[in-house]
Amino acid sequence: MVSEWAERWLSSQTGVKPSTLYRYGNLLRTHVLPTWGRYRLVDVMHADVAVWVAELLGQGSAPATVRQAHRVFSLLLSLAVRDGRIPRNPAERVPLPRVTRNEPRFLTHDEVERLADVAGEDGDIIRLLAYTGLRFGEMAALRVRRVDFLRRRLTIAEAVTEVGGRLEFGIPNTHQQRTVPLPATLAESLARRCEGKQSDDLLVTTASGTVLRLRNWRRAVFHPAVRTAGLSDVTPHDIRHTAASLAVASDATVKSVQRMLGHASAAMTLDVYSGLFDDDLTALADRMDAAARAAADARVGAVWTRPPAETPAKGERSGQRGGPRGDRTHNPRIKSPLLCQLS
Repeated sequence: MVSEWAERWLSSQTGVKPSTLYRYGNLLRTHVLPTWGRYRLVDVMHADVAVWVAELLGQGSAPATVRQAHRVFSLLLSLAVRDGRIPRNPAERVPLPRVTRNEPRFLTHDEVERLADVAGEDGDIIRLLAYTGLRFGEMAALRVRRVDFLRRRLTIAEAVTEVGGRLEFGIPNTHQQRTVPLPATLAESLARRCEGKQSDDLLVTTASGTVLRLRNWRRAVFHPAVRTAGLSDVTPHDIRHTAASLAVASDATVKSVQRMLGHASAAMTLDVYSGLFDDDLTALADRMDAAARAAADARVGAVWTRPPAETPAKGERSGQRGGPRGDRTHNPRIKSPLLCQLS
């Protein structure tokens, strides 16, 4: 039965983060098993999976959710193929809805400062997110020992997420730690947060010293600050988008932005923020055009300053001096080497 196999598949997912495992379980319970739970694995047909995908979409599920539910179903069926339970995966090559990416919301420096000013004691949190590009979970898991004030660097080696009401500490999204530059303007406020703490203590906490939870902080601090600052349609994740925008405006390269944000590849950075680099490409074209013009001007100048050729002496033809003439000869009685070869 699919339900029994799904349980076995889920228990075998040891290489994923707790938040991912929790999401897999939710997708199975809410979207996959209600339809497929009582099916035998061999009874799952490709056409039926395509109909199921269309029905999920017709019932109002978001395209991204439909794709995620299909992926979970396909993953457990792939395991059944590898285990020899079924000959092929009937969920492969099923038409899926296209997901349209929402346009990122970018704040200006002035809007960031306005938002931070009205956030009160949490203003430095907004500045930290806006000028470093940290994910909220990475910022909430940042420990005192990972702040290097001398080199002005943050080491991002941990993240915290809320999974089913519980806080789970783990590695960042890309499964790799990274180093992020710390602007000097943030050093003083972060130093105050380090006062009286041990090296392994969390840098940013609630007033009572507990871990910051995104849902609580968003409701108690962020949304009121957005309204007071006169902004609209701004989410905490938009502050991360803003960090990318401000970095590009400061002439950061694609690779630099990728490393700062912790993206898996530069291609991923371009997928999300390609529009930010349009001005950079225009500036690149302008610089290349200027270099080409300078090279052309230098070439014209070299032609005009070239010394004139020497006037041949009386009785000499032009080009007759200065070494052997090669295969050519002006004496009709002497054949050239080429003519000798042909004769």
